Amino acid sequence: MQISPIPTLDEETNLLREMTAKIVAEKIIPQEHLLTRGSESTELWAELQQAVKDSGLWAPHLPEEYGGMGIGFLKLAYMNEILAWSPFSNPIFGIMAPNSGNQKILVKYGTAEQKKRWLEPLTRGEMQSCFAMTEPDNPGSDPRSLQTRAVREGDEWVINGHKWMASNAKRADFAIVMCRTEDASDADVNGRMTQIIVPCDTPGFNYIRSVPIWGHSNGHHGELILEDVRVPLENALGRAGSGHAAAQDRLGAGRVYHCMNCVGQMWRAFDMMVRRAMDREVHGGVLSEKQFIQGFIADSYMDIQASRLMTIRCAEIMEAGQDARTDISAIKIFVPAALSRVADRAIQVHGALGVSSEIPLEGMYRGARTLRLADGPDEVHKILIAKNVLKRYASGQSWDFGI
Repeated sequence: MQISPIPTLDEETNLLREMTAKIVAEKIIPQEHLLTRGSESTELWAELQQAVKDSGLWAPHLPEEYGGMGIGFLKLAYMNEILAWSPFSNPIFGIMAPNSGNQKILVKYGTAEQKKRWLEPLTRGEMQSCFAMTEPDNPGSDPRSLQTRAVREGDEWVINGHKWMASNAKRADFAIVMCRTEDASDADVNGRMTQIIVPCDTPGFNYIRSVPIWGHSNGHHGELILEDVRVPLENALGRAGSGHAAAQDRLGAGRVYHCMNCVGQMWRAFDMMVRRAMDREVHGGVLSEKQFIQGFIADSYMDIQASRLMTIRCAEIMEAGQDARTDISAIKIFVPAALSRVADRAIQVHGALGVSSEIPLEGMYRGARTLRLADGPDEVHKILIAKNVLKRYASGQSWDFGI
């Protein structure tokens, strides 16, 4: 893993990239085979997390007053690119979904009491959290269609609903649940949704099962049934009806981080593919001498460069406070598809080893396909791009491809 300073970046960002790469390359990647051993690897996990804390790199997504680094959006995007070299980096650096997204929402919308009770122990690693939004009988591409309801009774919310794909549900101490809190006839559709903090040991909060994803029942995506779950009114995050806005806050930045993670994964897959092609002898020569393989290398190089530049440009637009919705949708479609192509070529070059879990390529491939659905399916984002472009032209303007 070779990290060179980027001339267009400030010294602080380049140093951050270098420090992150040193830990990932020297401490995490060499021990990846040990980090999957369940309880046997608990001590190693703690040791690596302490090394990150000692380096001052813990929880880069959070402000300093809540135990994070406070480095800002763009620096975190560049850091995500390096973290993605290993699937273990993010939790070791204290930035792992859904906890990281829940932490960001608690920072922005939480009261002082909510931050003390939920955010601070979550950041210290003393708690786990869950995000429960998706429902089995309603389209996830339209969160306004969700039917889980929270009704006010006295000084409590009474929640009833059915959730699934609730991330980290099995391990969670509390869930942030997206609920419909206003009358269905309300003209403000977006204003009907509220996010509510629900302790997982509350009566009526029922964890049903882990939903298998790609054949793996690892507990990351749970099915929940909430039956007359009662929590205090003050457990609402922000004002009633702010849930849709909070979800968009979470997803917008999250899509950029996902895409920078994709770029980092592509980078590692590319590195693995080229090294394998140069070392593997087959049919009278090494793979790198075969033109098919040279085509893989060229196509992957172009996929990585295009993805990286698109994502960085989108991050810069967001950092400048400009409207980045069209660019967010564009990278959300393009970059995971590019990762799928790059990982696929690397798998092909590695042969049977590529589809095994001995190396991380098959996980990259599965993750890339999942991202075409997560945070909004590709088709919805294509419609949004077209609508935004057409709206601009209808107003008498052309599209500005500059920043």
